[in-house]
This record gives sequence, structure tokens and C-alpha cells, in this order.
Amino acid sequence: METFDYLILGSGQATGTLLGDLLPRGARVAVVEGNQVGGSCVNYGCTPTKALVASAKVAHQARRSDDFGVSSGPVSVDYEVVKARMDRIRFASRDGLTEWMEGSDQVSLVRGWGRFEGPKTLRVGDRRLTAPTIFINTGTRPRTPTLEGLDIVPWLDSARLLDLEAVPEHLLVLGGGYIGLEFAQVYHRLGAKVTVIASGDQLMPREDADVAEALQQILTEEGIRIHLNARANAVSPITDRGVTLQYREGDRPATAVGSHLLIATGRAPNTDQLELDATGVTVDAHGYIEVDDCLRTQAEGIFALGDVNGHGAFTHTSVNDAEIALDHLFERGDRRLSSRVITYALFTDPPLGRVGLTEKEALSQGHRVLKATRPMRNISRAREMSETDGFVKVLVDADADLILGASILGVHGDEVINMFATLIASRLPCRTFRKTVLVHPTVSELMPWTLDNLSEIESDPPEESRM
Repeated sequence: METFDYLILGSGQATGTLLGDLLPRGARVAVVEGNQVGGSCVNYGCTPTKALVASAKVAHQARRSDDFGVSSGPVSVDYEVVKARMDRIRFASRDGLTEWMEGSDQVSLVRGWGRFEGPKTLRVGDRRLTAPTIFINTGTRPRTPTLEGLDIVPWLDSARLLDLEAVPEHLLVLGGGYIGLEFAQVYHRLGAKVTVIASGDQLMPREDADVAEALQQILTEEGIRIHLNARANAVSPITDRGVTLQYREGDRPATAVGSHLLIATGRAPNTDQLELDATGVTVDAHGYIEVDDCLRTQAEGIFALGDVNGHGAFTHTSVNDAEIALDHLFERGDRRLSSRVITYALFTDPPLGRVGLTEKEALSQGHRVLKATRPMRNISRAREMSETDGFVKVLVDADADLILGASILGVHGDEVINMFATLIASRLPCRTFRKTVLVHPTVSELMPWTLDNLSEIESDPPEESRM
């Protein structure tokens, strides 16, 4: 039995934060990883996909160059170069983290899949590890739907898509969520035909309808085909290496034929192989580990951090999970899971920045809600950049004069949304924010002015409006 001060199961983004605090304290730490060091963010998520987004943006802008008085000639995409650039960026991140851990005398990087044999005992191959404190940071994986014929079709998930050596001729995307839409736009801009098959009556079902409809219009105008209320029921291979997807669009049977199929129908937690029954750690109906406000599980000394606990599916929430757990362990600070304001972005172009409550959430929670919107075409910086798609929406608690949430679908929305995250966390009154003077010309500059358009939302619309 090998004994450590701490065991970390998984090497995703929470792990770097943990090590950055534990190692200066002289702790001996074992990090167990059965897949790629760095987790999904570095290898399959944020890092490589944002590199692709950047290449796709350049291709799109080059095609629009005449709008800016610049003649660039015919635009072509060398995907071999695009992929090589992406790989250099992601592998540098992965290798840097690996070298850091392997170069530390205090860290043992244990390669292999870990399984619990007891409350504080982990088996990895022929090795048995123990520590008084254990962090489970095993993340999630793409969820595989039940679909007839899927076992005989060479379908792609978000990881395998990045390994393609060429742009698909026609990419079918099954799923209308954040991952599917981001890839749909990227590969369309890199040269693929793209068809999105989404089962819901709107894209991004967690968002308000006005946001989803605006993004759908943007993607459709670029040439991406989108089918809503489309429920897939079977797939089959085509002899020339393509795939046929059968679905029902409402009550009508339909078929889509493509060269490649991306399954983007959600994520599943990596808990099914951990043998958690040996620990006392409990999971919910979907397999996510249940935690308290300090990220503690039901088992003494075991924490669950990152996507595996179901309280955020983002790098920044995983890092914050580690900060919360460390605050509790060392009795410092007051960070808690319940005090976190969720903020995130969808990295389409234009991006969607989101923080706090949606309109439907705010009303369902009983707030008296004031709403203000401003189209991006009314923001000088957006016009100057010829990036006028989208809009800003801000929600305010009418009684407390505090911001409840914001959506920014527009240029720099992924950056500007951080302003609203800070406002919500600091509980700065809207009256004070309105007096703030910001730099011109920027997108941020118009955010205080947007509050001038606040008006109350009817929580119970008149009967005639519901007919």
C-alpha cells in the first residue's frame, strides 16, 4: 500500500489549482489519470476548439474583406495547417502540465484507471493507494444516445471530430446544444456543408427563446441548415463512407445524408467505473456525485470537483470548485458552492455571454423583473466593426435594484459578460452602475446606458396574449 497526503483522481482543470496550493505546503500527492493529462478542456474542449474558432473566424473575415475595402482574392482553407496549429496549442498545454507534475518530487503521476476498494483505498492496476483526503475529479464524457444502427456507423464525438485529417464534405450534427452549434459553425466556415438535427422546439433549450431564435437566424443566414422538433430514430452507413440519418420532423418522416455524423447530445459523468459503493459516496439519478456546499461527498474526507458533481460544466467552475474545497480544508475564506453565480459563454461568432438568471427563471422564482434590451446595431463599436448581429438583454430585480441576469449575443459578448458577473457578485445597485463612465468606443461602454430602457415584464400575461 502506497500512502500519500492527498489522492486526486483525474487531472482536469481543478487538479492544477489543487496542486498549486498543496505543494507549497509540503504535501505528497498522487494524481491518477487513465486518459490524457489535462482532462477535456485541454485535450478536447476549450483549448483546441477555441483554436479552431479562431481559424474559422479568419476564414469568415477574409471572405468579407471586400466589405472593409480590402481585396484578398479567393479564400481557401488548408485544414492540415489549421489542425497542426490546433494540435501545437493543445499539446503544449497538456505536455506542460505533465512535465510540471513529473518534475515534482512531491507528485506521483499514476497512469491508469482508478477503482475504489474501500473508503480510502484506490487500486490502479497492480498498485494500491491511500490518503486521508481524496479528490474525485474524473469529469464527463459524451453521452451516447440510443439510436438504431449507431453501432455500425463510424460516428464522431467531440473528441474524435478533432482527429479528422480533412474537413468533412457534409457534417450532420445531432444535437442543438452548445457543443453542437459551436462545431457546426466552425466546420461550415472551414468549408463543410452542415446540417443540424435538434429534438427541441428551439436551439439551446436552457436559454430564453429570443436568444435561441436570434442565434438560429445568424447560423441559418451563414448557410447552416437547422431542423427543429426533429427526433432521430435510426442511422445507417452508405457504401461510399457516408451516413444516413432518419428522423421525424414533427409528424413527418425525413432523411439527412452526410459524409460524417457528429453526436452532440449531452455529457455523462465518469462515475460508473469508480466502484463508489465501496466508499459511501452517493450519486444522483444521472450518475453525478452528490456534494454539499463545500464540495464534500457523503464519505468522510472525499470531495468531488468539476463536471463530475453536476454543478457546472466549465473550466472556470471546476477551478472554483477546487478553491471552495481548499477554503474549507484550510479554514480560510468564505467561498461556497451556493454563493457562486454561474456565468458562461457559447463561442459561436458572434459569441453568447450569459450570467445569472434567464428571463423564464427569474419569473418562475417570483421576482418582479425589469428588462432592458439593446440591439448590437445600436452600439457604435459594433457598427464600426460591421459586427451588428445580436442584442444585449439585462434583467433587474425591480425591488432590490440589483441585476438578476444578462445575455449578450454579440461581438465581444464573451468578454463583456464578465462585467455583469462582477456586478451580480458585488451586489452593486443598478443606480450606481448607471453612473459609471466607461471607455468610448467599446461595447462595454453602452451597458450602463442599456438600463435606461428598463420596463417591467408581465409575469402573468393577459388571457388574449396566450390564445
